[in-house]
Amino acid sequence: MSGENRRGPRVAIGLGVRIAYGSASPTIDRHTVNVSRGGIFVRSREPQPPGTPVHLDISLLGGSKVIRGTGVVVWSTAPSAPGEPPHEPGMGIRFEALDPASRAAVDEIVSLQGSADAPGEPPQPYEGPPPADEGAQVEVQPVASGTRAARRPRPRPSKIIGIDLGTTNSCVAIAENGKVRVLESKEGYRTTPSVVAYDAEGRRLVGHAAKGQMVVNPRNTVYGSKRLVGRPFNSPTVQACRDRFHYDIIEGAGGSTAVRFAGRDFSLEQVAALVLGEIREVASQAVGEPISRAVVTVPAYYNDHQRNAVREAGRLAGLQIERIVNEPTAAAIAFGFGKTLQRRVLVYDLGGGTFDASVLEIEGDVYEVVSTGGDTFLGGVDFDAQLVDHLVWKFTERHGFPPATDRAGWQRIRDAAEELKVALSERESAAARVPFICQAPDGQQLDLDVTVTRAELEQLTGSLVERTIDVCREVLAARGIASAELDDVLLVGGQSRMPLVSRRIREVFGKDPTKGIHPDEAVAIGAAVLAESETRIDSVVLIDVLAIGIGVGLPGGRMAQVLPRNTRLPARKTYEIATVKDDQPELDLAVFQGDSQKASECEYLGTLRLTGLAPGPKGSVRFSVEFALGPEGILSVSATNVATQERTVVQLATLDTPESLREKLQLGEAPTPPKGSRPYDVAHETGADGTSRTPAPTAAVPERGPAAEEAKRPGFLGRFFGKRS
Repeated sequence: MSGENRRGPRVAIGLGVRIAYGSASPTIDRHTVNVSRGGIFVRSREPQPPGTPVHLDISLLGGSKVIRGTGVVVWSTAPSAPGEPPHEPGMGIRFEALDPASRAAVDEIVSLQGSADAPGEPPQPYEGPPPADEGAQVEVQPVASGTRAARRPRPRPSKIIGIDLGTTNSCVAIAENGKVRVLESKEGYRTTPSVVAYDAEGRRLVGHAAKGQMVVNPRNTVYGSKRLVGRPFNSPTVQACRDRFHYDIIEGAGGSTAVRFAGRDFSLEQVAALVLGEIREVASQAVGEPISRAVVTVPAYYNDHQRNAVREAGRLAGLQIERIVNEPTAAAIAFGFGKTLQRRVLVYDLGGGTFDASVLEIEGDVYEVVSTGGDTFLGGVDFDAQLVDHLVWKFTERHGFPPATDRAGWQRIRDAAEELKVALSERESAAARVPFICQAPDGQQLDLDVTVTRAELEQLTGSLVERTIDVCREVLAARGIASAELDDVLLVGGQSRMPLVSRRIREVFGKDPTKGIHPDEAVAIGAAVLAESETRIDSVVLIDVLAIGIGVGLPGGRMAQVLPRNTRLPARKTYEIATVKDDQPELDLAVFQGDSQKASECEYLGTLRLTGLAPGPKGSVRFSVEFALGPEGILSVSATNVATQERTVVQLATLDTPESLREKLQLGEAPTPPKGSRPYDVAHETGADGTSRTPAPTAAVPERGPAAEEAKRPGFLGRFFGKRS
């Protein structure tokens, strides 16, 4: 591609910085904390997005040049909003080329930092400014007049690990000095089961120990909870799950979803924190020092609540999550790590509980996500469920009655189904055997012994594979990309090993999938590479997009998109609302995440509630509501009174029930659109120049409805256990 991506050339911007000093000495003193041999941090109220080429022209007040050359924006930070921790807005720029005088100036600046880089050695990576909670980067000691202040570097922070927090298994890796290694669990495995349990003696077990006693203690063993984290208890997805798991799923604080086992109630964030805590301990032992920082991956189709829940789980586990990154994106980083690639790739990520598909354009160390999508309720456990149903049906057909067994027995059947599925990826036929599964009416002990062929498995699960193919087609269609325009299809996740998956990829996309990355470890490896790049500006440039659109509810049950799917991150857009009655005391705005035009088919994020409004005729009180998304896709909302310009950060209340929300959207009055705009077309995008423009309408992509898919078929487990209240 040679300097341009497939959507056209990247045009360099001119960056001229005039420093308010007359000589180089105070300039060096003032800006030494922002410069390294690899790059520079430039303060700016309107930072450019990552990947933007720049022409650097940094000069003194009198016009003397300090640094001249070219670079590229690697990361950017927007101005902090009210209520957020304060931080410097600006851009981290990696040097691409400097003239000799500029290089000499940079060397002088770096030498004042006590750098270990010897003069004449190749430029070292720029480490960037410190996290907001670390305060100043250097300590300035008082010195005699006329002497330059001595600087003592702060203690080196914890190393950063990359964590793939999976539905079935989790994996952790660390990148150091350009090399990545996957860290083994205490038992010597390269993955850790995402399972938490309490045994009969009341001891807490995590990982392999918890999974090892799952068969004999299913009621006190929590697995697969990643599917539910961050979802409200009354959501259709959670309700469809309640008879799918052996442990009790209950309503937690504030209408959240929680679990009850071993006589105690746990939030799902606490469960995830126990898994993360185990991983943190493993990593600390492996590297020989305490670990407190991590980059954690999540499914691309995780919504805002779920991403915030993962961040909270990290906090509970004692981990500062430096960044949350989408799993397909991390896998692509692992694929391109250490190579000089110019490829367009489709990442097909079929894990234990979720499916994601993302298209990325890789150009050297720049990874740009151009389209993404997925299904958070489609994964390996669904393939297992189909096999469980088949095994039970075969038993019933042979003996005339189903295996009326206890929960431990059902867990044995599930384990047998999973082992059978794995075996059929390598053999044409295999048998599932579960001895003494139940007792016949005549007292005889019966076994479950069923032989299944690969063809039968493919017939049972073919519709699930087709659902993944449909998602891939939607992701390509969202950006108008043809299958022939893909250079590679990467298979990620344990379930992607299924031969049917490779065959359908070959049939649909006209090429064999690439097997250059480990399906179980690629995501953790990519997270580790990105983790190291958090302190190395010459490593990875990641340009991500919003996986699921964000909008607001309208009367009649509609949803107006404010931030459409595939919006480049970070992003900011505004939506204007006004009073619709005289002397209206408060304003409500329901916020949803989804790609459907029907609010009922989208995830409810919360209600923005503005109270204490000044009395006046309808339409006299107006607010400009800003929706801001950071690089991780996490949403923050602020509202500005148009008349007074008073700006406040607003918390989304989540107290509305589905019934009250439905009543508001169907019977409430429409918000008054700004003067001169079309009804309900009140979303505006704020550009870099500060102007507002109305975005072009986007075609709604129908939601796949994972909860509806689950509700269609309760399965044998649901039919035998029954619906719990």
